[in-house]
Amino acid sequence: MNESLLRELVPAVIAVLARRGADFASAEDAVQEALIRALDTWPDDPPRDPKAWLVAVAWRRFLDAARAEASRRGRELAVEAEPPAGPAPVADDTLRLYFLCAHPALPQSSAVALTLRAVGGLTTRQIATAYLVPEATMAQRISRAKRRISGLPLDQPGDLGTVLRVLYLVFNEGYGGNVDLAAEAIRLTRQLVALTDEPEVAGLLALMLLHHARRASRTGPGGRLVPLAEQDRSRWDTGLITEGVAILQAALARDRLGEYQAQAAIAALHADARCAAETDWVQIVEWYDELLLLTGNPVVRLNRAVAVGEADGPRAGLAALAGVDPALPRYAAVTAYLRERAGDLEHAAELYAEAARAATSVPERDHLTREAARVRRLPRP
Repeated sequence: MNESLLRELVPAVIAVLARRGADFASAEDAVQEALIRALDTWPDDPPRDPKAWLVAVAWRRFLDAARAEASRRGRELAVEAEPPAGPAPVADDTLRLYFLCAHPALPQSSAVALTLRAVGGLTTRQIATAYLVPEATMAQRISRAKRRISGLPLDQPGDLGTVLRVLYLVFNEGYGGNVDLAAEAIRLTRQLVALTDEPEVAGLLALMLLHHARRASRTGPGGRLVPLAEQDRSRWDTGLITEGVAILQAALARDRLGEYQAQAAIAALHADARCAAETDWVQIVEWYDELLLLTGNPVVRLNRAVAVGEADGPRAGLAALAGVDPALPRYAAVTAYLRERAGDLEHAAELYAEAARAATSVPERDHLTREAARVRRLPRP
C-alpha cells in the first residue's frame, strides 16, 4: 500500500466532507478514522478508486459521529432536566472512580476528559471550553477514550497527577459558576490529602481553599463580576485563608515544589494584602517565574505579564506579552488593561470591546463591555 498516496489524498477528502456540511474538526477526525480502516484493509483488498473509498468511509464515520453527538446532547439535556438528587452518603467511592477512570492505558489528556465527563459531572461543552477545542472534537475524544478501555480490567488505578488535574478543573468550573462542584472538589482533595504524602496534593488543597475564600466577594448584585482589585476584602473567609496558608507552608517546607504549590503561593500573597495597593507584586512575579519553569504554560506567561505590569509598570508588562500568543483567551483583555494604564486609551477601549466579543461567559462579557464604555468616557490627555 502506498502510504504517500494516502497522505496526498487527505486534504482532498477533508474538502469533500466540508462541502457536504461537515465542520473542519469533525471532517479531520472522520478522515483519520477512515485512514486507520484503510491501513487495516487495503493491503489485502485495495480499492479501485482510493479517493472515493476514503470519502465513502469517512462520510459514514462522520454521520455516525453526528448521530452519536445528537444522542449524547439529548441525554445530557434529559439529565439536566431531572430534579436534583438527594443528599449523598458520607462515605462513597467517588475518589476511587477518579483513579479508575485515569486508566494507565489512556494518555493524560484523554483520561482527564473521560473522568471529567464520567465522574466529575461536567458536560462535554464545559470540558471543551476548558481545553479550548470545539465541543464535537471533545465528544469524539471522550468516545475514543471509552472505546480504548472497553473490555480492559479496571483494576489498575491511574496516575496521581491525572487525578489532581481533574480535581483542579472540576474546582475551576465550580469556582466560576456551580458552588457545589467547587465544594465537591475540595471534599475529594481533602480525602486525597489524608491518603497520600505528596506535597503537591496539599498544594492543590491550599490553592482551592485560598481561592474559595474569596468566592463571596467575586460577584455583585445581579451576578456582576467584581475584579480582584475591587473586591470587598472584609468578605473574604479568613478561616479558609488561615487553613490554606498553613497547609501551603507545610507543603513548601518539604522542598519538592510543584505547580499547585506555586499557584497557591501566588494566591496566598493576594490573600495577605489588606488592600490591592499593598499586594507584593515583586514576589508574585518571582513565583510566576517558578511556575513558568515548572509548566511552560502560555496562560501562566499571560498572567505573569499582568504581574510584571503591576510590579514594574505597564510598559514592562506590555513587553512581557511579546512571547504570548495573541490567540490565547484573555490576551485582548490583559493587553487592554496594560494599554489603559500606559495612557493608550483609544487602543485600550478597542481591545476591551474585542475581549468582550470573545468572552465565554455572560458576566465576563458584560464586565468587559462596561470597561470598554468606561475607558471611552475617560478624558483624553
